[in-house]
Amino acid sequence: MSLKRFSRTAVAVVAAAPLLMASTAALASAPGQQKPGNYSFAVIGDVPYGQAQIDAFPGWVDQINADRDVSMTIHVGDIKNGSSACTNEYFANIRTQFDRFEQPLIYVPGDNEWTDCHRLNNGAYNPYERLDMLRTTFFPKPGQTLGEHSTKVASQVKLGFPENVQLRRQGVSMAVVHVVGSNNGLAPWTGATTANAQQVTEEKARMDASIALIKDTFAQAAQRNDRAVAIYLQADMFDPTYTPKPSDISAFTPLVQTLIDESNAFQGQVYLFDGDSHVYNVDQPLQAGSVWLSRYGVSGSTSNLTRITVDGSSNNHDWLKVTVNRPGAESVLSWEQVPYTS
Repeated sequence: MSLKRFSRTAVAVVAAAPLLMASTAALASAPGQQKPGNYSFAVIGDVPYGQAQIDAFPGWVDQINADRDVSMTIHVGDIKNGSSACTNEYFANIRTQFDRFEQPLIYVPGDNEWTDCHRLNNGAYNPYERLDMLRTTFFPKPGQTLGEHSTKVASQVKLGFPENVQLRRQGVSMAVVHVVGSNNGLAPWTGATTANAQQVTEEKARMDASIALIKDTFAQAAQRNDRAVAIYLQADMFDPTYTPKPSDISAFTPLVQTLIDESNAFQGQVYLFDGDSHVYNVDQPLQAGSVWLSRYGVSGSTSNLTRITVDGSSNNHDWLKVTVNRPGAESVLSWEQVPYTS
């Protein structure tokens, strides 16, 4: 998350309240929300943030474990806040908690645990050294999830991105891709005014790989006549809590265009889950008339993509329970916010 966004959080949450109420109301009446499902999983992100949440996190893991409907958990990134140190010890502590998930746990990195670690209050690390440590800590067995009962997933380890994975559940093809805030890692490091050459090279390779995985996921879904495609990433590319400058979001443009093109070509439904902006939200940011189309300068639009942002940071009061509904439901996926009880 950018430094600017920290200073705007309180104002943004208040300003977004009417939009959030409208989104929640729309969700409650969305087709398929009351249909009984046959496969459920948890989505969390931007957690734990700060010592109080670090202390509470084991209990939150226990609560998700206690829900016997939950068959896996996906963490969409940011395992720490943006003003704490990116230490090996912290990473190891979070890995210990991830290993306590009884069902498979899929994690994709966020910006707070590597791209922003150049900050003095983060320890003034080299972000790429931290990324290497993240991969060593959380992806020691590429193609295998974390959790007590791990499972196999398809991974881009041969391209150098073990965190980018594919899986399929109940006729839903899923892609988990490493796309982060801070303009996907292009935000200038401490003391600089522009991204350095290494940042540019790394970001392009990671974005190219992520787009390739998403395109392949859509292609496989179409070939199998799947009912839906679901994509998971950390960055909120359509953050409603502030008005971005072009330099805040420029790296996301090729992915946004890909989402428009692939969603329009796909006969099933498309869902995008993210975190980053910390406030639960449901919308269609790429439909005709959306301000995001002009902000990105992309071609076309799509109404076949629903974006869901999970609560995070100080809004970590709940986890998102997502259900794959039985065939016949108008909405392939439905979801509910489940409050934490501890």
